[in-house]
Amino acid sequence: MPYFNSSAIKRAEYDEATGRLTIWFPQGHSYDYCGVPLEIWQGLLAAGSPGRYFNAFIADRYHC
Repeated sequence: MPYFNSSAIKRAEYDEATGRLTIWFPQGHSYDYCGVPLEIWQGLLAAGSPGRYFNAFIADRYHC
């Protein structure tokens, strides 16, 4: 489970079989996102700013 050096995202976990992405935020809560394509997960891992990437490509999408 990757940890991020980010003020917006603490860590994340992705299940490739189901497309479920779980993101933990610094405030201590987590959210699940469903049907997330592998490319989006890989983009989050490679992003220079995980928080900015999350807002642009994940937030308010992929609701479970």
